[in-house]
Amino acid sequence: MPLELLLILVVGGIAAVTLVLHLLGLSDVPALDAAQAKAAWDREYPADPAIHCTPTPNARAALIRTQNGQRGLVWRFGADTVAHPLSQYRITETPTGLTVRFRDYATPSVHVPLPAQVRAAWKQELEPAG
Repeated sequence: MPLELLLILVVGGIAAVTLVLHLLGLSDVPALDAAQAKAAWDREYPADPAIHCTPTPNARAALIRTQNGQRGLVWRFGADTVAHPLSQYRITETPTGLTVRFRDYATPSVHVPLPAQVRAAWKQELEPAG
């Protein structure tokens, strides 16, 4: 089989599967409510359970406060969640939200989309302590 034909079949097959999944509604990222965000945090950091959660308006991320006073961020990454404590980070305001840059090479940054109405409150809450 010629390489050109094989390439067309592979690319076409991947595109077809992607289209079918999207049309069936299986490509939507599920919302992240407060209970799910707390459960995601507790799954990653069971020694410091979450006691308070503030989800974003679009339900893609949440700000966590823990029993020991630690702050953290939980966000959707595909169909799964990622939880990261807020220590050694920098925030940058963007036109569509806030970008949190961690000093961890495994988690370099995350963009939290926020409407202008809640961006200032989140930025104040995310400001590094001390």
